[in-house]
Amino acid sequence: MRILLIASAFNSLTQRVHTELRGRGHQVAVQLALGDEQMRAAVDRTDPELIVCPMLTRAVPEDIWSTRTVLIVHPGPKGDRGPSSLDWAITEGAERWGVTVLQAVAEMDAGDIWASVEFPLTGCGKSELYRNEVADAAVEAVLLAVQRFEGGLFTPEPLDYDRSDVRGRLRTFLGQDARRIDWAADDTATVLRKLRAADSQPGVLDELYGREYFLHGGHPEDELRGPVPGAVIATRDGAICRATVDGAVWIPQLRRRRTPGGPATFKLPAATVLVDELYRVREVPVTPSEAARRDTWSELRYHEDGDVGFLEFAYAGGAMSTEQCRRLLAAYREAADRPTSVLVLGAARDFFSNGIHLNVIEGAGFPALESWENINAMDDVVEAILTTTDKLTVSALAGNAAAGGLMLALAADEVWCRESAVLNPHYRLMGLYGSEYWTYTLPRRVGAGQAERLTAEALPLGAEQARRIGLVDHTSSGNAAEFRRWVAREAARRARSPELTARLVEKKRRRAADEEERPLADHRAEELRRMHANFYRAGEPYHALRRDFVHKVCPVATPEHLTGLLGRPE
Repeated sequence: MRILLIASAFNSLTQRVHTELRGRGHQVAVQLALGDEQMRAAVDRTDPELIVCPMLTRAVPEDIWSTRTVLIVHPGPKGDRGPSSLDWAITEGAERWGVTVLQAVAEMDAGDIWASVEFPLTGCGKSELYRNEVADAAVEAVLLAVQRFEGGLFTPEPLDYDRSDVRGRLRTFLGQDARRIDWAADDTATVLRKLRAADSQPGVLDELYGREYFLHGGHPEDELRGPVPGAVIATRDGAICRATVDGAVWIPQLRRRRTPGGPATFKLPAATVLVDELYRVREVPVTPSEAARRDTWSELRYHEDGDVGFLEFAYAGGAMSTEQCRRLLAAYREAADRPTSVLVLGAARDFFSNGIHLNVIEGAGFPALESWENINAMDDVVEAILTTTDKLTVSALAGNAAAGGLMLALAADEVWCRESAVLNPHYRLMGLYGSEYWTYTLPRRVGAGQAERLTAEALPLGAEQARRIGLVDHTSSGNAAEFRRWVAREAARRARSPELTARLVEKKRRRAADEEERPLADHRAEELRRMHANFYRAGEPYHALRRDFVHKVCPVATPEHLTGLLGRPE
């Protein structure tokens, strides 16, 4: 079936729906909702049988939805309406929520219902919830709606608030007045709900050291306490810890409030933003092993189960700065020295990695130099994994991975992927050649021709397609917790395998043979030569593309690599 996706952004959910539909043989094109005329032109050009809107912040023109079936994906249960659905769900502490696919009509979110899927809410930030439980429910609902539409016999259900299963309601926009934290009165649970409901956008507006900032991210702290609620009582790896009336919370990122006529602002590590104010605030480190046993914030956690070690790393937005890479390298080396036979890498849920930290680079005094330092730090981590020959390494992707972050995963001996993950094995859209030893690991997995196609076409891949072409080794279904349990079982099975010793011997032999054929240093030197030009040569598009990405500059047209897909099913 010919399907046109109209979306305000080609974000994680749009990409997920895109890969799922193409994976089922549908012909899919994408049009960004940049204006009524662009949407009309896309409909005329593609003549779709069905239009699906996975993520939409503006209305589809009436002359489109009145003549064609247009399905809107709304992140709320039946009857829920309004622009702040997930924000209200988290703020009010809802235990269950849902996603509804409904037909576009004149009144927002009031159309006939084609499908609705509920799910339990997890204690996490809105963006993490969106990429996991919401995305899973949305895909299930979209696929059901598409199947019903294609069958031609289903009659969508009119919205009727008298029905017992319609429990939602029209909600107002959740503004900053309702989000504001009263540090003298709100307990830790309330503070966390407010912070998580605003993560990653729009953040919670607050005051620190006499200036206004948006707070991004919220995590509990189990030990530290402070005498004055709201005070910054500690820092750790770029985050700040603030006292509450009955505990404390960690806030990893801040964004300065933009002044009228002033430059645009963007999220940065909180301690970086407040660097001139924190000279009296102590740094309170925690080791990855300690963090695994506590209810505190840490980007790194390490624990063991028999002969299997688990090194978990979780970064906001999946981005890894120079310092984060260096801390990960130190943690990896320590984990690699442990007497285990299998080492599993990756967060328990959400992103694996998206590569270098474009926000930190944009905020640096010399972005080209910070880019260079960041890519070298990423390369150091990948090299350490590639040269570990005395144990089996596994990358476990519970969530999405892209660019250098995906190439980081490919450094391991095996790559296991949750079926819902979306993978982007390319750098081109940021104007980069790429490093992380991709010229070694990617062709080794998929072949030179396929590697060239993946990096040139710059399209997202679903996990199953990635498995079919050899990009990943195994996939598993289920939610993030179920995937993690599967990973633990499979890792333990490999650790017990009588074939493990022979496999490690073969791994060492192959690494030596590959090194003889072409040293890793040669791959790195050639990649970095090209990257150096991307960073420093005049006329390169990287710096402008990075700036537009960080400042969320709206594109003027839908990228060509997305518009021409109709008629090319997988």
